[in-house]
Amino acid sequence: MGAPEEEAPRPPSDITVFGANCTLHGLSHIFLPGGVTIRRLLWAAAFSSSLSIFLYQVADRVIEYYQYPHVTILDEMDSPLMYFPAITLCNYNSYRKSQIRRNDMFWMAGLLGVEQSDFDDFMAALGQPPDNSKFFPSKTFNMLEFVQRTSHNIDEMLLDCKYRGKDCGAENFTTIYTRYGKCYTFNSGLDGNPLLTTLKGGTGNGLEIMLDIQQDEYLPVWGETDETSYEAGIKVQIHSQDEPPFIDQLGFGVAPGFQTFVSCQQQLLQYLPPPWGDCKSTPIDSEFFSTYSITACRIDCETRYLLENCNCRMVHMPGTSTVCTPEQYKDCADPALDFLVEKDNDYCVCQTPCNMTRYGKELSMVKIPSKASAKYLAKKFNKTEQYIGENILVLDIFFEALNYEKIEQKKAYEIAGLLGDIGGQMGLFIGASVLTILEIFDYLYEVFKDKVLGYFIRKKRPQRCQSDNLEFPENPTSPGVTPNHAPRAPVTPSGVTRTVSDSRRTCYLVTRL
Repeated sequence: MGAPEEEAPRPPSDITVFGANCTLHGLSHIFLPGGVTIRRLLWAAAFSSSLSIFLYQVADRVIEYYQYPHVTILDEMDSPLMYFPAITLCNYNSYRKSQIRRNDMFWMAGLLGVEQSDFDDFMAALGQPPDNSKFFPSKTFNMLEFVQRTSHNIDEMLLDCKYRGKDCGAENFTTIYTRYGKCYTFNSGLDGNPLLTTLKGGTGNGLEIMLDIQQDEYLPVWGETDETSYEAGIKVQIHSQDEPPFIDQLGFGVAPGFQTFVSCQQQLLQYLPPPWGDCKSTPIDSEFFSTYSITACRIDCETRYLLENCNCRMVHMPGTSTVCTPEQYKDCADPALDFLVEKDNDYCVCQTPCNMTRYGKELSMVKIPSKASAKYLAKKFNKTEQYIGENILVLDIFFEALNYEKIEQKKAYEIAGLLGDIGGQMGLFIGASVLTILEIFDYLYEVFKDKVLGYFIRKKRPQRCQSDNLEFPENPTSPGVTPNHAPRAPVTPSGVTRTVSDSRRTCYLVTRL
C-alpha cells in the first residue's frame, strides 16, 4: 500500500481575491483566508463606520443641492459712457378748465363729481357764465378726443430745457397716455430717435427743465372722484426705455416753487429662473408689448380685465378696442380697476423679469425763485411774482457718477460642487475613487456572469458524471500498450458499460447493446 496523498490546499474564494486586489481601503484586511479573528472584526467595524459616515454625508450634500440655494452678488461697475434713462412727467391736473365746453360737462359731470343741480355753478366756477339758451348735447362723446383737447400741452408748460448744456425743446418729448391723461416722455427712443448718452456725472450733465404747471387751469374740486386731484405740481417717473411708465403708482412728485435735484444711479438686476429663483425668463404673451417687464404685465393684465368686465378700455390702455364712455368710466372701469389694484391679488400675477434695469434716486430741493430773482423771472415770462412762486418749478436729473450697480443672483451650489464634495468625502472615509466604483461594478458583473449565466449554460448541457477513479491512458496506442491489449471497460452489475473519452477523464453513461 502506498502512502496516503495529501489534500490539496483549498483555493481562496472570489470575494477574498477581490478584497486583496481592490483599491477600496480596508477590504484586504477583512476578507482573508482562514477563520474569523478579532483583527478582522475590528477592521470590519471600522470599514462599516466609515461607509456609514460617507453615505450620511452624501445624503446631506444631495439634499442641499436639491434645495437650489443661491447667493446675491453686488458689484459696482465703471463705464466710459451711459445711456440716459427715459423721463416721463405728468401734470397732476388732467383737464384744463379753459378747454371745457358745456357739452363736455354734460357728459363728464358725473365723472368729475358734479351733480346736475350744480351744473350752472360749476360752469361759473370755470369762468363760463350760465347759458340760458336751449342746449342740445351731442348724441355721442369721444373720450379720447376730449383728453387730447383738454390736457396740458408740453409746448405751453415747458419754459426752458437743456440737456448736457445744450438746448432742447418740446420736440424732444413724446406724448404718452397714463391715468393722469396726456403725459410726456423725454428720451423715449421712439419714432426713430437715438438714445441720449452722458459722459460725466453731476449737475449740468443731465436734463434740466423749467416748467409752468398752470395752476390757473386746474379744475375746481367739486367732489371726490378718481379724476380729481388735490395736489399741484407734476409727477415724474425715471425708467428704462424697455418698459412703459406706470407713473400713477411708481412716480414721485415735484412741487412748484422749488428746484428739485434728482441724483440717479443705474442698477442692473439679474435674477435666476426656477428652481433657483422665481423670475420669468420666457417672452411676454401679449399683443400690446414685445418686451416683458412688471409694468408691461400689469398694464396688459388691467386692459384684459376691463375688456372682460366692461367691454371697453381706458384712454391710457393699449390696443384698438372701444374706449369707455364717461358713464362706463364711472360705473364700471374705475371701480373695476380700483378693485383689481387694491383687492384682487390673484388675477394679475406678474413675476419679476430675470433681467431688469432700475434707477435709484436721491432727491434734494431748494426754494425758487429767490427774492432777488423773482422780479427778473416775472419780467422774463410776463407773469406776476406771485404767479412765478406758485407755478414755476425746475427739475434737474443727472447721474451721480459714471458707474452702475450690478446686482446678480448666482447658484450657490452646482453639480460640480456636489461631485467635488462627494469625491472628497469618498476619499476621506473609504479611500475610493471613480475607478474603485468601476472595480466594484466589474466584480459584480463577473459574479453575475459566473453564477447566473453559468447556471443557465450548464442547465442546457447533457448530464455528466465523474469516472469512478479509473485511470486510463488518454492514448490507448501509447508505448507499451497495443490496440489489441487495451484494457476493457469493466461491466457493472447494473449492466451498464463505461467508455473512456479520448480527450478527458470523464465518461458518459450509455446503454449496453
